[in-house]
Amino acid sequence: MTLDPQAKWVLDVAEEKGLPSLDQLTPTEAKAAYETRALTLTFKDVDIGKTMDLDIPGPLGDIPIRIYHPVGMSGSLPVLVYYHGGGWVIGSRDTHDSLCRLIANSGPFVVVSVDYRMGPEHRFPAAVQDSVAALNWTAAHIGGHGGDPAKIAVGGDSAGGNLSAVVCLIAREEKSYMPTFQWLIYPATRMEMSTPSHQKFAEGYFLTKPLMEYFQGHYLRNDEDRKDWRASPLLADSLKGLPPALIQTAGFDPLQDEAIEYAERMNREGGNAVHTHYEGMIHGFLNLGGAIDKAAECVNEGVAALRDAFSK
Repeated sequence: MTLDPQAKWVLDVAEEKGLPSLDQLTPTEAKAAYETRALTLTFKDVDIGKTMDLDIPGPLGDIPIRIYHPVGMSGSLPVLVYYHGGGWVIGSRDTHDSLCRLIANSGPFVVVSVDYRMGPEHRFPAAVQDSVAALNWTAAHIGGHGGDPAKIAVGGDSAGGNLSAVVCLIAREEKSYMPTFQWLIYPATRMEMSTPSHQKFAEGYFLTKPLMEYFQGHYLRNDEDRKDWRASPLLADSLKGLPPALIQTAGFDPLQDEAIEYAERMNREGGNAVHTHYEGMIHGFLNLGGAIDKAAECVNEGVAALRDAFSK
């Protein structure tokens, strides 16, 4: 397996600039640094029909969201509720703005981007509670914002993929609104960090072991939280009765083994999970669309899977 030349270029540029790893910064500094870094190599100049920023009610206070309407489209459109990545500590609707624009236009879909609460100010399970509340709000209210409440999927990258999976498990347990589909982009599914891919790619590819420990340390309350299926959905007793899923992984990503295991378990237990692998890619490549061509391919694959799910 060979690292994609474009991914290698991104890693080389980061090393040349000598930027400190986020785990060397305070959480406040890391949040600010990522807001800047995330915009550097993301998709550029993506037009959009309309966006609307709202604060919706949640169990811990209002939750900021951004609703995207695609260019040149009106009427009732399928909906994607999107949860951004960032280790449950960094990231926002702004860091993933261009990505959500691209998804909305490519669908065409209405996209609801959720600024869930994060650590260390709001530790687990605050992000989970906000994510569930945002899905349920969307089901109840998106009809008034150009979306079809009968066609709502969830999706997200990394920590956002984790939250997407957990939201579906909670919907099953609580018998609340169940999404049509789940789009899990290199999701974290188990906090243990003991798989072969965690060991093989612990250093050198952005998402290092120290950075993952940093994120977990600022997200989780204690070691016991690692065993909670709302943090580690792979530890759920059952993966039956969940929406179909597209699970995308990257070849130089420590999270790949646990994501693949999630897909395999879904299928063993009667679900329908399609797994695709981007062999030469690094964790986070989806948000590097300004430099890595495979990011657009990844988006197109996800959009096609969503279209297919919404058509059934």
